[in-house]
Amino acid sequence: MNSFTVDFPQYSPEGQQLIQKAREVAVQALSERTRYDGTAFIGHPDAVAHIVADEIGLGADCVAAVYLHEASRMGGSAVDEAVWGAPICTLVDGLNKISTIKPKDTRLEAENYKKLIIQYSRDPRVTVIKLADRLEVMRSLKMFPKSSRDQKVLETLMLYIPLAHQLGLYNMKREMEDIYLNYVEPEQYRLITNKLKAGEKDREKLMAEFIEPLKSKLDDAGIRYKLKIRTKAAYSIWQKMQKQKVPFEGVYDIFAMRFIIDCDGEDHKREKDLCWQVYSFVTEQYEPDTRRLRDWITNPKPNGYESLHITVKNRDGAYIEVQIRTRRMDDVAENGFASHWSYKGIKREETLDNWLKSVRFALEHPGSEGSEDLPQPPSRDIFVFTPTGELRILAAGSTVLDFAFGIHTNIGAHCVGARVNGKAVSIREKLSTGDVVEIQTAKNQRPNQDWLGWVVTSKARSKVKQALSAQELSSAADGKELLGRRLKNWKLELSDEMLTEFRKKQGYPTLTSFYAAIGGGTLDVNVVKEFILSEDQRHREALAAAEAAQAAKEYRQGDSKDDILVLNAKDVKGIDYKMAKCCNPVFGDDVFGFVTRESGIKIHRITCPNAARLLEQYPYRIQKVRWADTPSSGSFQVSLRVITDLESPVLNKVMEVAGSFKASIRSFNVSENQRNGTYEISMKLSVPSNLELDKIISQLRLLRHVVKVNRV
Repeated sequence: MNSFTVDFPQYSPEGQQLIQKAREVAVQALSERTRYDGTAFIGHPDAVAHIVADEIGLGADCVAAVYLHEASRMGGSAVDEAVWGAPICTLVDGLNKISTIKPKDTRLEAENYKKLIIQYSRDPRVTVIKLADRLEVMRSLKMFPKSSRDQKVLETLMLYIPLAHQLGLYNMKREMEDIYLNYVEPEQYRLITNKLKAGEKDREKLMAEFIEPLKSKLDDAGIRYKLKIRTKAAYSIWQKMQKQKVPFEGVYDIFAMRFIIDCDGEDHKREKDLCWQVYSFVTEQYEPDTRRLRDWITNPKPNGYESLHITVKNRDGAYIEVQIRTRRMDDVAENGFASHWSYKGIKREETLDNWLKSVRFALEHPGSEGSEDLPQPPSRDIFVFTPTGELRILAAGSTVLDFAFGIHTNIGAHCVGARVNGKAVSIREKLSTGDVVEIQTAKNQRPNQDWLGWVVTSKARSKVKQALSAQELSSAADGKELLGRRLKNWKLELSDEMLTEFRKKQGYPTLTSFYAAIGGGTLDVNVVKEFILSEDQRHREALAAAEAAQAAKEYRQGDSKDDILVLNAKDVKGIDYKMAKCCNPVFGDDVFGFVTRESGIKIHRITCPNAARLLEQYPYRIQKVRWADTPSSGSFQVSLRVITDLESPVLNKVMEVAGSFKASIRSFNVSENQRNGTYEISMKLSVPSNLELDKIISQLRLLRHVVKVNRV
C-alpha cells in the first residue's frame, strides 16, 4: 500500500504532495485494520477522498483531512497543527467530533443532527465531507453484517438524505435513496429500473418529436443548447407509487425535457435572458399550464438551485414537464455549488466562500428548503435505541415491555419500567421512532396475566405466555404437595368426582389452575376441607335415604335387595335416573346403576373408566339394572374417535357412513396431526341403541384409510 501514487490531477503539485503525505500517515495508522470483507481499511478513505475530489470538487486540504481524520480516530496520534496548519486541523477536529454522534443523540431527527454538526464543527466543509463518507458506506453496504446494514440504511434515510437534499447535493441524495430502495424493497427497485430501461426508446422518440418544431427558432436565435431527458430517480417514483397508491404506469411525471443552454462567462443576466427566451419559444409552440410555472431563476432556492419549470401539453394531449437552465445552473443543480470550480473564468476562492455561506445558511435555518420530497420512515415499524446506540426495530405500537423482551427474555421478565429519553416511564409506555430506552429491572418482578394486554410483538407475547405457564406449573406442584399433606393430616379423601365438582363450582377450568391457586395462595386449603366435609355429610344422608327407600320397597313387595331396575330409553316410573356422561350408555350396553347424592341414580357402562373404582369403593350404592325388552322411541348420545390417514375424501366417507343408519350427527370436529400424518375425528352421534352403534362402528372400520375407531 505504501507504493500508492496519488491520482488527483486536478490539483497543483503542492496539493498532490499534501494528499500523498496525509495518506502515508493514514496507511501507517490503519495498517492492521481491515473492513468487513477482509480488504484493507485504507480502501475506505481512498474511496471517500475521490468522492470529495472528483464528484464534489472540494480542495486538496479537504482530501488530506479525509486521510488524517481516519488515521487519528482509529488510534493514531493527534494531528499536529504545526505540521498541517490550522485549517486542516479544524476540518479533522470537526470530522472526529461528528463521528462520535450516535443515533440516540439525534433521535433520528434531521434537524437535531444538523444542530449537532453546527455545534461540533466550525467549518461547514466538514458537513459535505461527512456526506461523502456516508455515500461511500452506502456504496459498500453489502460488506456489512445485516444488523449493521439495517442501522446504516436507517440513519441514511433519516439523517443524511435530508441533509444532502437541503444542501443541494441532489446527485448524492438520489444515489443514496436508490441504494436504500434496492436494500429495503429489492423487488420494487428492479421493477422500476427495468420499466425505466424498457421505456427508454419511447422517451427518446418523444424527445425528437418535441424538439422538431422548435429547432429552427432556436437556431435562428443563435442559442446553443443540449436537450436531454431527466428521468425521475427510482426511489422518487416508488414514493409516488406508495403515496398515490398507483402502479408504475400511474406516475405521470416520471421524466422531464431539460434544456441545458450554453452561456460563456459569468454573465448571470444573459443566462436569465436566454432561459426566458427558450421559455417563450416553448410556450408559443405548446399550450402551457401556468399554474405549474416554477421560477427559480428570478428567486433561486437557498441552496443555490436555479431553473425554470413549466408543464406543457403536446400535440397528442399528453402533459410534459420542461426544465430550462444553463450549463452552470445544471451542474449546480446536480452537484452543488462546489461544481462551479470547474468553470473557466470563475474565481475559485469567491465561489467557495459563497457556497460555504449557503451551506452554513442551510444548516442554521431549518425549513429553508421544501420538505415535500424528503423521505419518510416506514410506518409499519418504529426504530428505537439502547443507551449505547444499538438499533432495535419493533412493530408500531410497541411498549417498553416489547423492547425489554427484544433485548433478552430475562430482562423482559424482570422489567419494572424504563427511562425513555431520560424520563422515567412505566412498562406500558408506548415507544416512538428515535426513543432511547434504558430498561430497569427488579429481582422480585414476575410476569402476570395483564402483561399480555401490554405487548404487541409476537416474541414478547410468546415469552410472557411461557413465563406464565412456567409459573403456573411451579405453583401447581407446590399446591398439589400442600393439599396432599393436609388431606393426610385431616384423614380425608378427595375423590375425582368431588374434585371435578369443586373445580366447577370455584371456576377452575383445569387441575393445573386449581393446584396453582392453592400453591399461589389465592385459594385457602381450608375451603377444600369444608367442601369435603359437607360432601361426606350429604353422601351419608343420601345413603341413609336410599337404604330406607330400599327397605320400604322390600317390605311392600317382598323382593330381595338384589332387585333389578328395568330401564327404557325415556323414563322409569317414579324413579329418577340419568345416563352418566363419562361413558354415555346406549340402549343394549351392559350397565349398572350408582346412587348419587343429588342426581338420583346414574347409569354407567360396565366398561366405564370409573366403573372399577365405584364398584370397589361404594358397593352399597350399586344398583343392578337391565334394559327393557324393546327400546322406546328415545335416543342416546355417544362419542366416537376416528383416526384416518391424511386423505381429504375419507372425511366425507365417514360422515356418509354415520348418516346412513338410524343415527344423527350432533357434532363433527377434525384436527390434523402432521407428525403422524393423520386426521383425528371427534364426533357425537344420537343413536337409538347399541345395535345401530355397532353397525356404524363396523362399517367405519371397513373404510379405506380408516386406521382406528374407538367409542369414548
